[in-house]
Amino acid sequence: MADLILALDQGTTSTRAIVFDPVAWRPVATAQMPLEQHFPHPGWVEHDADEVWRAALQVCREAIDQAGGPDRIATLGLTNQRETTVLWERATGRPLHRAIVWQDRRTAAVTDALKAGGHEPMIQAATGLVLDPYFSASKIAWLLDHIDGARVRAEVGDLCAGTIDAWLMFKLTGGQCHVTDVTNASRTSLFDLSTLSWRDDLLALFNVPRAVLPEALPSAGPFGETPPELFGQPIPITGCAGDQQAALVGHGALTPGATKITYGTGAFLVAHTGDRPVASTNRLLSTVAYQAGGQTAYALEGSIFSAGSTVQWLRDAMGAVGHSRETEAVAQALSDNGGVYLVPGFTGLGAPFWEAEARGAIFGLTRDAGPAHIVRASLEAMAYQTRDLIDALKADSAPAPRRLRVDGGVTANGWVMQFLADITDCEVERPAYQEMTALGAARLAALGAGLIDTLDQPPSGEPALWSPSMTEAERARLLAGWDAAVAGCLANARA
Repeated sequence: MADLILALDQGTTSTRAIVFDPVAWRPVATAQMPLEQHFPHPGWVEHDADEVWRAALQVCREAIDQAGGPDRIATLGLTNQRETTVLWERATGRPLHRAIVWQDRRTAAVTDALKAGGHEPMIQAATGLVLDPYFSASKIAWLLDHIDGARVRAEVGDLCAGTIDAWLMFKLTGGQCHVTDVTNASRTSLFDLSTLSWRDDLLALFNVPRAVLPEALPSAGPFGETPPELFGQPIPITGCAGDQQAALVGHGALTPGATKITYGTGAFLVAHTGDRPVASTNRLLSTVAYQAGGQTAYALEGSIFSAGSTVQWLRDAMGAVGHSRETEAVAQALSDNGGVYLVPGFTGLGAPFWEAEARGAIFGLTRDAGPAHIVRASLEAMAYQTRDLIDALKADSAPAPRRLRVDGGVTANGWVMQFLADITDCEVERPAYQEMTALGAARLAALGAGLIDTLDQPPSGEPALWSPSMTEAERARLLAGWDAAVAGCLANARA
């Protein structure tokens, strides 16, 4: 009996497949593979699109086998790293270049020129996005301009471009479907938030031919079907959302004001704003939260480019710790931060600053400072950046969150979670089950397949809670030091 849901979660550093029981919403099978990162030039980040596909196929097959075979799988839901862009041949499915990852900054000169030309207000009003190389439009144009013959082939329909979800949908359906969902489309700078359609004026501005783009579909509903040779029998694909929107669904944050933040490679705060897009005047992003059951929900989002990747830097590049989990004990062993602040602008700074040229910087070093202070400063930076995003939400007149729903690997660090509660002055809630992106994709697929009637189901299990305990004076002192460090970093970038 087909009674289980397969969720494929393709992330920045790994690809995993999780099979869920849609009654208890607990995993019954899991498989995962790491994904290699490529850094061909400073500020450039790439993935091998074929490796992404091979890993997706392998983890799905492993999870299906663990769950009892393909006849147990009722449907498949997909969630993915957003903005990362692939260009491939429509006839063969062959990628023409490595995927350009969301962190990549190679098109900064292009977006800076558009900004200097006065185009950002129009783009932000239409798409909810600021002008930044983070988003997909300039990445597509770069691929078309730097691969011999690609632009001509794209204009006559020989090529496909899209984010990772579109690439995997194409491969999962045997090349039959070039589709995306509205949450991923809303991250391209080419998609109108109000009409939920590609805009000709934006296509012309970024020089992206419409023929290369996928069809944008609701987040819950039919996307296509896998050919029988992939998994042993056809499996319908009925759900898709970008990873941060999927996590919002997984948390059950489905009412205006509900807010979650995922601490992965980067960190992404998403606040549900209701059934209409909200324009930000404080450099947050307005985005589609999900479209399901004939209803569209919107959100404001703040993006932090370096979160878990900062911990990886401490471990792999600095050798400050042997394992990521050691950072908690290192931070706890210090009585305070010693006045040391780390601004993790390794690939620029995201919201609310949007400074592509920023680079990582450490402030406040004295002879008393050592590796432990840099470790603690790296962890504290996640909380400070989160507070910056919450301040921007409040300035946009969005409902101030009383509770932050959190997920991602960093949330296993209890010291960070308490410091987060202290600096944001919010309760912090970590669900008992952490894989919110996969859970959200599974619930969208279940709704799209008619297996459930509503998305409104909170995560199962008892959550962990942290409450603020820091005095206002201490919070203000620490934030003043952080603000000064960010100002120094920005001044250097803009010099």
